[in-house]
Amino acid sequence: MTTNDKRELSTFDIDSGLFRRGISRRCVLKGAATAGLSAAASPVFAPYVQAARVIKLGYVSPQTGPLAPFAESDNFIIGNFKEAIKSGLKIGNQTYPVEVVTKDSQSNPNRAAQVAKDLIVTDKIDLMLVASTPETTNPVSTQCEIEEVPCISTVAPWQPWFIGRQANPRGGPPAWKDFNYTYHFFWGLEDVISVFTNMWSQLATNKSVGGLFPNDGDGNAWGDKQFGFPPVLDKLGYKLTDPGRYQNLTDIFFAQINAFKEAKCEVITGVMIPPDFTTFWKQAMQQGFRPKIASLGKAILFPVALETLGKNGNNLSSEVWWSPNHPFKSSLTGMSARALADAYTQATKKQWTQPIGFVHALFEVAIDVLKRAPTLGDAKATVEAIKATNLNTVVGPIKWGQENLPPFARKNVAKTPLVGGQWRIKDGNKYDIVITDNKTAPAIPVGGGMQAIG
Repeated sequence: MTTNDKRELSTFDIDSGLFRRGISRRCVLKGAATAGLSAAASPVFAPYVQAARVIKLGYVSPQTGPLAPFAESDNFIIGNFKEAIKSGLKIGNQTYPVEVVTKDSQSNPNRAAQVAKDLIVTDKIDLMLVASTPETTNPVSTQCEIEEVPCISTVAPWQPWFIGRQANPRGGPPAWKDFNYTYHFFWGLEDVISVFTNMWSQLATNKSVGGLFPNDGDGNAWGDKQFGFPPVLDKLGYKLTDPGRYQNLTDIFFAQINAFKEAKCEVITGVMIPPDFTTFWKQAMQQGFRPKIASLGKAILFPVALETLGKNGNNLSSEVWWSPNHPFKSSLTGMSARALADAYTQATKKQWTQPIGFVHALFEVAIDVLKRAPTLGDAKATVEAIKATNLNTVVGPIKWGQENLPPFARKNVAKTPLVGGQWRIKDGNKYDIVITDNKTAPAIPVGGGMQAIG
């Protein structure tokens, strides 16, 4: 048995930060091949030589658990996608039916890794798609890299996705290696820092900032003293108070609130899961701590998160990756951002949310890649098609290899535009987001200026 034959699939262990060993798809296929030519030649063991087989797309997202708001629109988007390709996908002279096999990560990295293994080994997918926070994208992408299965991911800043998956993430660029099978599109920490500080500059503050960074992929990246918020804020003259990492689903934030009060913080920032910010903000109001500005990543992306705060959610601010006002349209359906958002609301009776655009774009890219891949079922050919992507999507242009990234990340990361916005209460307890800064993406129109939290 060769070294490659011995390679085993790993399952991510969130507690140890390591990968536990299991059986790989290549091991399964290799073992099956030794069982006899008749078995090896059967459809089960030779899926890539059938003339008219089903194309299988695997999709993993956090459909339940604390990260579930990120996947709220999944059923709508996947239903929309299935309708768009119901007649099959034509590749060359052959038309193939397309199947989407979905898996729920349950907001757990271990579970994400396990269902990725299932999709690879049991479902034998042709292409993996994964969305929503490093806790989902990273373990799934890592499984695909190990097993040499093409994977496209989104909805996680590129640093925690790229740097967080390195063997030695603190080793710096000389130690970082690119990936051969996994590709990612989204924005980066440099973009969200620019957006947040641009919004803050619209209001007079004492430049004292409180940071809320959990002990997870996002929090460790955003709070990193080398690659995250601290060095940039320091350069811009802000004083950051960082009370240290806390565990997700924390019940009490009194220590952080007291630290911010002592430092006279007029600005709060960080990257929290939605239930944690709700807990923090309610306790801050109870303790009489009300900053002028609160700009949070992840936590307040969704209208429902604001509605749980009542009037105390007014003028909270966040990054805006996608909105109905974005001037882009789908390459798959031709729908504008506005039309897609309206269709979601009409179908679900719910307000639009930002992941709608990016999950839709994930399937746009998948179809574009499969159309251009010269050989169906050839992983390396699929990877070459991913690398050559140059597609205008409902979230903007997606193209890998551009110079708007550090050289070490250009192969695997494509950046999308980012602006900033502020939530404004309307119709009693309903909220809508107003884009308040577009310096990083002028093509996306501004709807108003920043207002201090009352």
